[in-house]
This record gives sequence, structure tokens and C-alpha cells, in this order.
Amino acid sequence: MRLDDYAEKDGKRVWLTEEEINRLVDVYEDPEKRVALMLAGRAGLRRSEIVSVQKKDFEMAPSGFVRVWGDYAKRDKYREAPIPDELDHVVSALTHGYSDEDRVVDASGTTVWRWVQRAADGIQEETGDEGWGYLDVHDLRRSWGGHLLWDCGVLPTVVMEFGGWTDWDTFADHYLGEITPQAQQREREKVFSESEGGEGGDVYSPRSSAIGQSYGQP
Repeated sequence: MRLDDYAEKDGKRVWLTEEEINRLVDVYEDPEKRVALMLAGRAGLRRSEIVSVQKKDFEMAPSGFVRVWGDYAKRDKYREAPIPDELDHVVSALTHGYSDEDRVVDASGTTVWRWVQRAADGIQEETGDEGWGYLDVHDLRRSWGGHLLWDCGVLPTVVMEFGGWTDWDTFADHYLGEITPQAQQREREKVFSESEGGEGGDVYSPRSSAIGQSYGQP
């Protein structure tokens, strides 16, 4: 877990490790609660998106992705966020018998916030780690973005597209942060493996994408 002060308000920003996100999700056996926490921590959805996504948004997206709409009423612009197999399987079981338009998480954003708080409070009581007391739903999305960037080495522009971020300065301020020593060494190895005869390839293709669409808050 990593903590950092907010610049203009009380409290702290939180970054959880993969193990800590797993621990948070595993507090619950109820599939709906597990899906809600995984949509935040494993797919990077905002709180409003978690409670709006429908069964068909999983079925109409490519395998391994969920379709996330910029406006669920208009349903005219969307991004597709990658999801782990576990989340796909839990959603499939949870929504068996649902209609296409049924919401996967039939709860309010406030209720999802309470689920996160309740789980975090229990872990704080078990571990004595006061950092859990600062955890918010958005911290799960923040942790997901950081995981893709620093642990998986996903290109920042791709992370922005997956997460629906449109403003580079905001994204850089909230998600890039300082490079870890592990990431620094990994990126160095990429550079020198290319120059010493490793196989290269084009990774950039200019095109219109979800980065040019607006999805609201960071």
C-alpha cells in the first residue's frame, strides 16, 4: 500500500497492491459485492459506471472486455476495458436469467462506497494498518491504473483509452507519479534488448480513439 496527501483536501490517496485488492474482494462471498469491487479494482470503472453497466455490455464487447458507456442514457460513445477471466465468470453466473438491460450491480453508488468501506474497515481491524481507513472506491481505479502502467508496462496512451481518461496533464498528475526502481530497470532492459538485436515492432499507430472522447472525472 502507498499513501499520498491530497493537495487541496483532507485525507489521502491510496494505491493498493494486487494482493491487497485480492484481499479486499475476498472479504465478500456475495457475487454482486465481489463484482462491484472487481469492476473498480480489476477493470478501472468509476463508481457511477459500476452501478450502470448492464449484462449486454459484457456480451457485446470482445472476449475479455466490458463495454463502458460515456453516457448510459444516450449510449452513443463507449470504451472497452479489459477484464480478468475471474470477473467474466462471476458476472456470467450472477447474471444468468437476467435480461440484456438488467444492471449487473443493482445498487446505488453510495451502497458500493459502503461495501468498500466495510471491507476496508474489517481489514484495518485485522491488520492494524490505518491506511485502509483512507480507502475510497476511486482508489481502486487509481490502483488499477498504476498496476497497468508500472507492473504490466502498458503504454500510457493505452491505459488512458482503457480507463476513459482524456486529459494528459490530469492523467499524468494522478497516475504516472514517480517511476519505481523495478519499473526503471525493466524499461532499461527493453531499450538495450532492442539495440542489441532483439526483435522490434511498431507499437504506435496514429488514429482516432476513445482518448478523444470525454468521460468525466479522472
